[in-house]
Amino acid sequence: MSAESRPERPKAQRTAAGNVVFALGLIVVLATTILGAFAAVALLLDATDAAPLSSVVPDDGRNALVVGGIALGGATGLVLPVVLFGMVKGTEETPRVGAGAAGRKLLALLAFDVYVLVLAVVVAQLGRLLPEGITTVVAVFAVGFSWMPLAMIPPERLGLPARKAR
Repeated sequence: MSAESRPERPKAQRTAAGNVVFALGLIVVLATTILGAFAAVALLLDATDAAPLSSVVPDDGRNALVVGGIALGGATGLVLPVVLFGMVKGTEETPRVGAGAAGRKLLALLAFDVYVLVLAVVVAQLGRLLPEGITTVVAVFAVGFSWMPLAMIPPERLGLPARKAR
């Protein structure tokens, strides 16, 4: 074994190809987020107009489903490609996401989507009592901020690994 030290490797520098790949990944994530939101809104409104939710959601509560659809589709469109990219790309600092961890993340996403859908239908019931505009404002606050207390709980309390400080 040699006693001489190895020269330090320079920190990774961005290349033009790396910048292009990053930009393409960002475009994919933004596109899936926006398209997911539009798709979820269209599906929820179609379900409201057709049989499954037609008798459940009053006319003045339809905007609550729109708000819920935006949250549901946007979150799904954001998380899904990020998890899939994480399964493919990894570094020494952030290793690839394994199949088990990706499955748990997608299961948590499914639970969040169900929560948002149920919350949107519950808030839509206010359309029976309140005018459409007020129901929409309540839906924005209820759907938009209801998950914030959960986001503030330390992951250790939920049995998840602690986040690493950077």
